[in-house]
Order: sequence, then structure tokens, then C-alpha cells
Amino acid sequence: MTYHGLEAKLGHVFSDGSLCRQALTHRSFGIPHNERLEFLGDSVLNCAVAHLLYERHGGMPEGELSRLRSNLVNQAVLADIAGQLEVGDLIRLGEGELKTGGARRPSILADVVEALLGAVFLDAGFDAAAATVRRLYASRIPDDQDARPAKDAKTALQEWLQARRLPLPKYTVTKIEGEAHRQAFHVLCEVESQGWRAVGQGLSRRAAEQEAAINVMAQLKQQTAGKTA
Repeated sequence: MTYHGLEAKLGHVFSDGSLCRQALTHRSFGIPHNERLEFLGDSVLNCAVAHLLYERHGGMPEGELSRLRSNLVNQAVLADIAGQLEVGDLIRLGEGELKTGGARRPSILADVVEALLGAVFLDAGFDAAAATVRRLYASRIPDDQDARPAKDAKTALQEWLQARRLPLPKYTVTKIEGEAHRQAFHVLCEVESQGWRAVGQGLSRRAAEQEAAINVMAQLKQQTAGKTA
């Protein structure tokens, strides 16, 4: 995979090649790295995906549009797009990150995709960046006007408990790691009435709570399956 190959997959040829190189540079490699581009690309991505959903799902209310957008711009989807772009071999990493498989780490891959969108924005403007998002998401946004996003894990867990008149889950931050601008949150989710406890980790408290809720839902499904077996 080459820079030219990446440009072909993105559908954008950089006028300023240094922006592309910076987008592929992890902070462990040196300066300039891609964190500022990632910050910019995150906003570009959210706006472009919101516009796509607004166009394609004219009858969908705001809350469901927001939930669907969240499901489309999360780390897992972005890491999958990074695989589609085959950026792993192009990411510039420090020796430590190389040894620990940083080029395959979902968080690093997702950050690179956002940084590339930020780079396209700086290189050619919002319309070019939005067109890149449209190409990358062409097969990921359903055309069905009646499509509805799945509930997020916190909502699903809360509704399951409420339907049975059980106390709501308790979320507790147990640890915060990393520097102020790039923290990792650890959250414990407890459903005391059922004896369920699970932890989650994420780059925000909200993301960590969602992962913890997913893990509790897994316990719920396992217990339900055991009763019906």
C-alpha cells in the first residue's frame, strides 16, 4: 500500500502531501503528529454523517437520527473503515507502539481515519471532506426511509429494568488514566437487584458507561438463555 493507493481509496489527491503524512503520524513517532487533525476530522465526520442521515431519512425524528449517527461514527466502525482503506502499513509509529501492535489497535486506526478527514478538509475544504465521507459510508447508511437505529446499551438496559419495575443501574467511575487531553475512563456498572457487575473502558465517561452496559447486557442474555434452556 502506498500514499497514492490511499488517495485512490479516499477519492482525494492531496495538493499538500504533508497533510496526508501528518494524518498518518502517531504522537509516539514525533511532531507534527495527527492529534490536531483528528480533532478537526471528528467534527467534519459528525457534520457530514448528520447531513447524510438528514437527507436519507426525512421522516426520522431527531433523537433517532442522533442515535443512528452515534452508531455510525464510533470506534468500531472507524477501525473497520481503516481496514477498508488499508492504512495499517502506512501509519508512522514509535518503536514501542510498533512492538505492541499499534498499527492494528482499533483506537489508533479510528484516530487515523478522523485525522485523514481533517487533512482533506484543510487541503480542499468541507465539500471535499464531505464527499470523502459519502464515499466511505456509501454502503453503511441504509436507504430504507423506515430504518431505525438499534437502542444503545444503556437505554436497552434501563428499559429492560423499568419494564420489570427493578431499580436502575448504577454507574461509577473507578479510574481515569492518561493525560488531560487524552484520558481513558474506567466505569463500573452495577445492577444490585440482579447481582450483575461489569466494567467498561472508553475515551470518555459516556463511552465507558456504554461498554459497561454492553457487558451487563451480556450477563442478562446469558442468564435468560440459561432459564430457557
